[in-house]
Amino acid sequence: MKRIKQRLPRQTWRNEGKAPDYRFSLANERTYLAWIRTALALLAGAIGIDQLTPDLADPLVRVLISSFLCLCSGFLAVFAYRRWSQNEKAMRTNAQLKYTGFLKIISLVMLFLTIIVILVILL
Repeated sequence: MKRIKQRLPRQTWRNEGKAPDYRFSLANERTYLAWIRTALALLAGAIGIDQLTPDLADPLVRVLISSFLCLCSGFLAVFAYRRWSQNEKAMRTNAQLKYTGFLKIISLVMLFLTIIVILVILL
């Protein structure tokens, strides 16, 4: 385990500023965990569509939707960590929290995916 820790890059922002109030740090962590739960739900949805709904649509359509959900899950997990670390750094340095336009993108992607699934079910 010690070797793994040595290979992983250490975040330099941990040494910057002062440690934030633990309540804010824990709130930031809860938000991170909510994003991770969402990523896990997308991954579970991908597996469910691929494995549990053979009559939903053509196998190619199921694979495409499942693959798209898997990719969304992975991107969301990466986004969650980046967002958590940016917020943590901002709290430590007493900087303003950054606004992200990624939330709009996530909403539009989910709307797009919902429309596709509805069309697949109806057609």
